[in-house]
Amino acid sequence: MPENLLRADYDQTKILVMILAGGEGRRLGPLTYERAKPAVPFGGRYRIIDIVLSNFVNSGLHRIKVLTQYKSGSLDEHIARSWRLSSILDAFIETVPAQQRTGKSWFKGSADAVYQTQNVLTDESPENVCIFGGDHVYKMDVRQMLQAHLVRDAEVTVAAIPVSKEEARSFGVIEVDEGGRIIAFHEKVQDPPEMPGRPGMCLASMGNYIFRTRALLDVLEADAASETSSHDFGKDVIPRLVKGSRVFVYDFHQNRVPGEEGLGYWRDIGTIDAYWAAQMDLVSIQPAFNFYNKDWPIRTGISHDPPAKFVFRDEANARVGIATESLVSLGCIISGGRIHRSVLSNRVRVNSFAHIEECVLFEDVKIGRHVKLRRCIVDKDVEIPPGTEIGFNLEEDKKKWYVSEGGIVVIPKRAKIESP
Repeated sequence: MPENLLRADYDQTKILVMILAGGEGRRLGPLTYERAKPAVPFGGRYRIIDIVLSNFVNSGLHRIKVLTQYKSGSLDEHIARSWRLSSILDAFIETVPAQQRTGKSWFKGSADAVYQTQNVLTDESPENVCIFGGDHVYKMDVRQMLQAHLVRDAEVTVAAIPVSKEEARSFGVIEVDEGGRIIAFHEKVQDPPEMPGRPGMCLASMGNYIFRTRALLDVLEADAASETSSHDFGKDVIPRLVKGSRVFVYDFHQNRVPGEEGLGYWRDIGTIDAYWAAQMDLVSIQPAFNFYNKDWPIRTGISHDPPAKFVFRDEANARVGIATESLVSLGCIISGGRIHRSVLSNRVRVNSFAHIEECVLFEDVKIGRHVKLRRCIVDKDVEIPPGTEIGFNLEEDKKKWYVSEGGIVVIPKRAKIESP
C-alpha cells in the first residue's frame, strides 16, 4: 500500500465490528459435535475466537458484535465470562444469536446473517462496518486496512492474501486493476487471474470486509430479494457490488503487526489435519504464530488454575515428569510421564511412564500409566485407561475413532475408553 494511504483519521466510536461466528465447521469432525468452530480450543488456553477478538481489541476497535448460531452455548459462555470491556467508555463485546427477525428461518449464509441482524446497524448507527470471519487464525492490525478503506473513499474493502496460482484454485480469487480496484470475483476457477505485476500469484479472498454502512444495507436488501442468491458475501454480495461501486482490495501481506517481523500470519484451519498442523507449528523453535509478542498479546479469560507442575525424577526407572518442545497450560500435572511436541490445555494430568508425542490434549484430560499416544487430538473430559495405545495402528483406531486423511486420531469429548 502506498505511503499516502497510511494516513487517515477516524472516530473509532463510528466503527462497528461484526464477527461471523455461527459456522458449523463440519470438516473439523468430532471437535464441532458439541461446539461452534470459533469455540474450538487453540494453543492450550485459548479459543479460536480469542485470536480474532484480540486483533480488534489490539487495534483499538472496541465496539464488537459476535453473530452466533450453530451450537453456540460454549461460545456465548466463553465470551460472556472472558471478554468484558468498559461500558463507561462505550466499549462492548456482545453475542447476537439468530433470532428469525426476517422470517421463520435461521441464517442462510454469511450475508443473510448480517441482513437478519441489521437492527444492530440501525441501533448503533456506525459510519463503517468491519465484517470479519470468526473461525480463522490470523494476526492483523485492522487499523491499517481501515485507513486504506477511508482514504480511498471505498464503499467496500476486501482483505486478500497472495497465494500461488495452483493454491488459488481452491479459493475465491479477486481480479484487480493496477490501482487495487476490484473488477471481478472468481469462485474456485481452474485458471484464476494473476496479480498485476506478479506473475504466478493470485489474490485469494480472506472473507474479511469493511463496508460503508449505507452501501452494506442497500446491497443486503437487494441480495435478500434475489431468489437465486446463496446469500454469501463472497459468492453473491461482492460480485454484485463490483460493477458500479467503489470496491477495493487490501493486500494482507502489506499489513504489519507491531512487534512482528515478516509477512502476516493467516491460516485456514478448517480440517483436522490443518488444525493439527497449526498446533504443531506452535511448539516449533520459531513458530510462525507467536504467542509471546508483548506488543500484540492474545487475550482470553483469567484462570485461577495453579502453575503447571512436573514431578518425579527417577531416571533409573524412566519415571521422569518432563515436557520438551511443548505448550503446557495452567493446572497441568506431569507426574512421571513424558511429553514431546504436544499442546496441553488446562488441568491435564499425565501419569507415570506415559508417553505423549505430537498430540493436542484439551481440558481435564487424564492419561493413565503406561499410556502411549501419538498424533492424537483428545477432547475434554476424557480419561485414558492405563496401558492404552492410540495412534500406532490406524486400522485398529479407525474401528473406534475418527481418523483424518493425514492419520490424526480424534477422541471426542467425554468418550468412554475401555481398558486394554
